[in-house]
Amino acid sequence: MSYDFTKTSPAHEQFWMPFTPQRLFKSNPRMMVSADGMYYTDQDGKKILDGIAGLWCTNAGHNHPKIKEAMKAQIDTLDYAPNFQYGHPTAFEAAKRLTDAMPDPFTHVFFSNSGSEAVDTALKIALGYQRAKGDGQRRVLIGRERGYHGVGFGGISVGGIPYTCAYFGQRLPDIDHIVHTWDLEHNAFSKGEPEWGAHLADDLLNTIYLNDPSNIAAVIIEPVAGSTGILPPPKGYLKRIREICDEYGILLIFDEVVTAFGRMGEMSSTTYFDVMPDIIVSAKGLTNGAVPMGATFVTSDIYDTFMNGPREIIELMHGYTYSGHPLACAAAIGTLDAFEEDNILENARKMMPIFEEAVHSLKDKPYVMDIRNCGMIAGVQLENYSDDDPMLRTRTASYELFNRGAVIRYSGPTMQLSPSLTINEKEIDQLVTMLGDVLDDIGSGKVAGVLA
Repeated sequence: MSYDFTKTSPAHEQFWMPFTPQRLFKSNPRMMVSADGMYYTDQDGKKILDGIAGLWCTNAGHNHPKIKEAMKAQIDTLDYAPNFQYGHPTAFEAAKRLTDAMPDPFTHVFFSNSGSEAVDTALKIALGYQRAKGDGQRRVLIGRERGYHGVGFGGISVGGIPYTCAYFGQRLPDIDHIVHTWDLEHNAFSKGEPEWGAHLADDLLNTIYLNDPSNIAAVIIEPVAGSTGILPPPKGYLKRIREICDEYGILLIFDEVVTAFGRMGEMSSTTYFDVMPDIIVSAKGLTNGAVPMGATFVTSDIYDTFMNGPREIIELMHGYTYSGHPLACAAAIGTLDAFEEDNILENARKMMPIFEEAVHSLKDKPYVMDIRNCGMIAGVQLENYSDDDPMLRTRTASYELFNRGAVIRYSGPTMQLSPSLTINEKEIDQLVTMLGDVLDDIGSGKVAGVLA
């Protein structure tokens, strides 16, 4: 039997899609059936420029031969082996390669299956670390308003986006939040890190005092807030957060599910911002999106603190059936090889200033109220359409762009661009020009609103 996965199934009802208005999509499906490099091919055979790297993840471009080669070699050898008290070589090789690629303080990695699981892993490691040190009273976890940390109960609890938890009625206990950094009056149309706002880090001091410093286990933030609409940190903000955590013995977790693996021109944005946390959370670009995988990186101090007591006792009561899955580990190794062979980080650094200038050229387009960028991520925020349907303009822009041959992501009032790091100057111009033309046509009434 031969398989053909390019055929579009007529059955759309059974799949309950994630983060999607089911009835809107299923009345007018947007289907991609294949991909290569910077482009998808849709169900009608039309090429679609991918402006969001899948979903922030195909940083090396789609269908990369080196990643496929690694995955095929693995699947032809070993499909699955447990990592609960057994092991397989690819997981250990992937761990070595990945920790070597991370900045020096990070010596160990715990594998999971997604960014959400990697976040919950980081939170559990932070709490377990404090207990192992004899500080079990340190149980409070601090997130940030407008932060997104996945959809596990740990992630939605420390997250600061109301819609991720409003439907479910509750969060975990012992959670608090600091203020976000976006301020339209001071930071609108900033290029890179805003000049204003480092003082907002001191809100962490207020939150620490309210909870008693001796009760705080960890702070978790995204170096660049992604899903909420692309919020780069003000200059000096992350350094101040690090200083405060050091002063009070609090672990600092960077959620780098979006910003790691080249998005800032470095394997980790900690190098770009010159700020080192205690724990790094990653996923997405880790395997170039080819296979689900998450990774939580820790320092030797954290790992060694767990390595006490009888050696036959499990030190961390945590794990997933697919932690370190052979195929995912092979994809991670292949991704690292692709980065090295294709000089992907170098291309990202070269394209960053070109990308910045291109997206900021949209400043005077209809309804644009702010543009934010950092590295190879940008957000173009539009004026809300109405209280009843604030996302009408961004939704309409997304659908019209697809019709014309490009994919972007819209979240709330912000259109988000995060192309593969293999993009060239011509493709940047193509993507931004298409978006500008769509905004012009929405403003002139040539494009009708896509109603929910």
